[in-house]
Amino acid sequence: MEFVYHNNYQGPVKAVILDWAGTAVDYGSFAPTAVFLKLFESQGVKISAEDARSGMGLMKKDHLQTIFKQPGVAQAWLDEHGKPVSESDIDLLFNNFVPMQIAVLQDYADPIPGLMDVLKELRERKIKIGSTTGYTRMMMDVLTPVASQKGFTPDSIVCPDEVPAGRPYPWMCYQNAIRMDVFPMQAMVKVGDTIIDMEEGANAGMWTVGLTLTGNLLGKTEAEVKSMSEGELDEVRKKIEPQLFDAGAHYVVDGIWALPEVIKDIESRLKSGEKP
Repeated sequence: MEFVYHNNYQGPVKAVILDWAGTAVDYGSFAPTAVFLKLFESQGVKISAEDARSGMGLMKKDHLQTIFKQPGVAQAWLDEHGKPVSESDIDLLFNNFVPMQIAVLQDYADPIPGLMDVLKELRERKIKIGSTTGYTRMMMDVLTPVASQKGFTPDSIVCPDEVPAGRPYPWMCYQNAIRMDVFPMQAMVKVGDTIIDMEEGANAGMWTVGLTLTGNLLGKTEAEVKSMSEGELDEVRKKIEPQLFDAGAHYVVDGIWALPEVIKDIESRLKSGEKP
């Protein structure tokens, strides 16, 4: 007779892994969007903000390739350049993108409202703070010190060029767990604002939390969100929440400020024997 061992963790949450743009900093996730728009404009190709946001959360070269999968973009490139985009075109565009992105990252390092209070509570509860991103290490080397000056200094930062593959693969989450010496994965919570964030957390076997108002799927500034009526916000939630749940989210909330209550609920579920 064969026996299967099931480890049923019933302890507290040990760590959270935050996304960066649209989750912890850069309300609305504008830094990559603005640069992709300029990048394509420099090539005589006009794309929409929606096109530019289509690959948000992916490693930035993968993000660029996803933009080209939008039918209008591929056709606009063909019209302007007389041939379909090639791998060498992608390489050249990405090489041009990197310094453009680095040049503006420090302008998009402001913490999203509520982040500091959440970090304080997590620290008081001895919950470790990791992070994953679509930015490469070279980009994060510019963003990290500025964000740190503003109060955001996670215990671990893992970039997609430091693991075999970025999102939706779970490797960045696993590397965070290794660096922070945290296990099992069901004791960890992934928080992000994109569909690919949800897939990353689900693939890593973590509790996964999606954000509706501060990130890429809405793509509005804090001032624009504050100007919206409650009815308009409800319509936004109705549109965004299903996308995040379908991608693997266990919870969907407005912003990072709601995370402490989510963690309390997760801990209650863990105590009763539930798993992600």
